[in-house]
Amino acid sequence: MAGETKITITGNLADDPVLKYTDGGAAVVNFTVIANEKTYDAANRRWRDGDTLYMPCVAWRQYAENIAESLTKGTRVHASGALKQRVQQPSDGPRRVYTELLIEEIGPTLRFASATITKSGGRTAGQPPAQPTGAPAQPWSPPAQGSAPAQQWPPMPTTPPAVNAWSIPATA
Repeated sequence: MAGETKITITGNLADDPVLKYTDGGAAVVNFTVIANEKTYDAANRRWRDGDTLYMPCVAWRQYAENIAESLTKGTRVHASGALKQRVQQPSDGPRRVYTELLIEEIGPTLRFASATITKSGGRTAGQPPAQPTGAPAQPWSPPAQGSAPAQQWPPMPTTPPAVNAWSIPATA
């Protein structure tokens, strides 16, 4: 969308990503990326930690499931996306504004580590659907012409709630 504030951050995951599902079945993952500014102290000839940024991040649907499966606490990542604000107004307290990064792209950095890539998700025409974990392997054949389409596994989550979670705070 036009007008969004896009940023890229490089840092480490503070904890393991937390995967949850909405009432509608959509997967959502929350995690925090910690980025430390490094400054060189010429007098002591050492690098020192400067300011620290704790950036809450969120991702939805299949992307959320892939992140939860792939990344763990301490993993150094490049994350980019749009900055969003959420406003919560409890009935018995002050309004709270939360800023978080809506993840568009994320991946491990390879400067101090290596990674193995495994494709997930979409399949091309003619490929059998992935078997659920623990299910016995069954031969796959295309559905007979005129029959109901085969159920997709795993079931695709529905979209997140229709409520605009990113409403702009009211100004007084």
